[in-house]
Order: sequence, then structure tokens, then C-alpha cells
Amino acid sequence: MSEQQHQITVVDENGNEQLCEILHTFDSEEFGKSYVLYSLVGAEEDAEGAVEIFASSFVPAENGEDGELEPIETEAEWDLIESVLNAIEDELGEE
Repeated sequence: MSEQQHQITVVDENGNEQLCEILHTFDSEEFGKSYVLYSLVGAEEDAEGAVEIFASSFVPAENGEDGELEPIETEAEWDLIESVLNAIEDELGEE
């Protein structure tokens, strides 16, 4: 998954392919993983103007092809993702 790539295809629990927009990627030295934050393309905003954001860890492919998405495994990883999301929201609020 390259930084230039803006969309990914995610297979949901029912085997359906969902086109998603990449919102942010980051690496964690603490967990030794890369993470991607994404939302469904065409997702509708809720009453507060927000869309559902998903998170996964991923292993970048060596050959530049798509990497493999993995579920978030620990509460500590979720805490990290939440802090990254909060930082992004703070940055957007300052603009």
C-alpha cells in the first residue's frame, strides 16, 4: 500500500468487496506495525457530519502491490489509534 494510493478494496465479513478511501497511514515503532485509517467510499454522514472510520494494521508488500490488512489486536493499539485520530481532528479544527 503506497502513500500515493488513495483507495483500497476491503473484503467484509460477508465476503463483499467494499471500496474504501484511505484517510491516513502511520507507523508505530512501539508495536512494529503500520496502520491505515479508512472510510467507505460514498459513506453518508451522520447527523453530526461524521462518517464511520475503520482502522487496520497492514504489512506493506515488498513489490509495491497492496499489503495485507490485519485486525487491530490489542486495547493498547486501539488507544494509539484513538490518539492519532484525536490529533488529526485537532489539526483539522485549527485550519
